[in-house]
Amino acid sequence: MSARVHIAGAGLSGLSAALRLLQAGRAVTVYEAAGHAGGRCRSYDEPALGRRIDNGNHLVLSGNTEVQSYLSLTGAEGGLAGPPKAEFPFCELATGERWTVRPNDGRIPWWVFSKRRRVPDTQATDYLQGLRFLKAGPLDTVAEILDTRSSLYRRFWEPLTVAVLNTAAEEGAALLMAPVIQQTFGKAGTACRPLIARQGLSETFVQPALDLIDRQGGQVNFNHRLRSVGFDGERVATLDFGDHQIAVGEDEGVILALPPLVTVDLIPGLFVPRRSRAIVNGHFLLPGLLTDISFMGLLGGTAHWLFVRGDVVSVTVSAADDLAEEAADTIAGKLWPDIVAALDLGEMPLPAYRIVKEKRATFAQTPAESALRPNSVTDYDNCFLAGDWTRTGLPATIEGAILSGRRAAASLLSQGPASG
Repeated sequence: MSARVHIAGAGLSGLSAALRLLQAGRAVTVYEAAGHAGGRCRSYDEPALGRRIDNGNHLVLSGNTEVQSYLSLTGAEGGLAGPPKAEFPFCELATGERWTVRPNDGRIPWWVFSKRRRVPDTQATDYLQGLRFLKAGPLDTVAEILDTRSSLYRRFWEPLTVAVLNTAAEEGAALLMAPVIQQTFGKAGTACRPLIARQGLSETFVQPALDLIDRQGGQVNFNHRLRSVGFDGERVATLDFGDHQIAVGEDEGVILALPPLVTVDLIPGLFVPRRSRAIVNGHFLLPGLLTDISFMGLLGGTAHWLFVRGDVVSVTVSAADDLAEEAADTIAGKLWPDIVAALDLGEMPLPAYRIVKEKRATFAQTPAESALRPNSVTDYDNCFLAGDWTRTGLPATIEGAILSGRRAAASLLSQGPASG
């Protein structure tokens, strides 16, 4: 039997690592502190709405190659839905102005020459600013390299930055935006079709992975919180779960796919990003189904992005540290007017809702904090790291989480075949 790999954490990074290791013929056991997998990327039944909702709203793009590879591996390729062409609808809440950014399919971005396809009050030459991301240095912020007075900045670059980095453009690391632009808008419209989970995040990203892990002989143990790690020289020797310990064999490996502030307490001498940013999501139950829209960018209000699935409309506020400190009813009172304006709901009163606060949704993706991201390899021969906060070269997104798991698995496997 192949030597076992112990993975702490059943979020997307841990699941990604498990799948790659099983594919390579290694035995795998995953330990998860919660009673469910997926971490921040999951769905659940919400009693306040009588509906199944996602913990948070996650938009991926068709050019996210790690996402596509992961879903292909689990057989969940059909789990994402979106428009047949790249379309990004926006609404200026204060004025009611609406427009849709429509990149064309070819490699030559002729869409910037079309007033009907580009952002209003912009010129084709304005879009050349996007090339500045490719020359960004490690200390540059997004606001420092772009013209913050331009309509393109306020109506496109700034909302895109806040959505991707979960950090204000004045603080956000421009270097992290470069691979996003290259992977999506830098290729063609076919690479930047917006996609959301057709049923839910769990049904698309989590349950198919758990099913595959089970079919391939892997084990997933829930309600197993890793309390401490024991070392023997330069290797991890024990995993302490409080009520019991697990010995790590000489030929076995460990991947820690845990949040940064948990991981740093387990591994001596490790440096990690310590500052975080919050995300607030609001879910509101409508009296009927909405079928003519799936998502929309919102400007000038509290909410940043709006998503619709059936009769539930959800909105997201990124970089929401201050908002997350407010009471749920206060937050709902701020978000609902944005929804009413965006969807032209007239005088509709506040319906049933659920406010979800993730106070440590991502690390603060500033140049300073990004410099603290560790690699997947640690100072201990059999211990590796995974998580969207590790040094993937990508922002802390679903794409980055999945990549981190694959890289951690690859780093472990590169140590050489282990079998017994």
